[in-house]
Amino acid sequence: MQFNFKEIFTVFMVLFAVIDIVGNIPIVIDLRKKVGHIQSEKASIIAGVIMILFLFLGKSILNLIGIDVSSFAVAGSFILFFIALEMILGITLYRHEENNPMTASVFPLAFPLIAGPGSLTTLLSLRAEFHLENIIISIILNVIVIFIVLKTSTKIERFLGPNGINIIRKVFGVILLAIAIKLFTHNIKILFI
Repeated sequence: MQFNFKEIFTVFMVLFAVIDIVGNIPIVIDLRKKVGHIQSEKASIIAGVIMILFLFLGKSILNLIGIDVSSFAVAGSFILFFIALEMILGITLYRHEENNPMTASVFPLAFPLIAGPGSLTTLLSLRAEFHLENIIISIILNVIVIFIVLKTSTKIERFLGPNGINIIRKVFGVILLAIAIKLFTHNIKILFI
């Protein structure tokens, strides 16, 4: 066991930026208006389970199709790069939304909004660089934050206002862009060694 507060904090911030639960508050509120009620506990737990399962099984799936973690991390850095561009420039490169009142807490909230392609790719990319136990703690901390944000989304939106949410998105976008570049440069070196 190699618990490292710095690693936990770094991974937490990366996942927090990728999941962008604060930036997704307008989508959460819109979903709540359309379906009436969102089960915050269910959405948070399912998203956490998906992320932890992918953290453990993702590498085996990659090995099965003959891809190493460093190659996946380089690919992941491109996804992070584009997510960061979306956040900074306020553009939407890809967003698929489908609202079903019966399953809104699971789809699209838990997957793909919280545990989506970006966060799953990020987890495998992070696994190439950080210790597993620190990543798991970071996932759990993020799930707790997600739960709190989902429970208090209306209050947070009122408090921050549209401009506050935009500023937070842009700040995390810049952080994510820097992380994407670091992930790319670190793993591209490994591929050419």
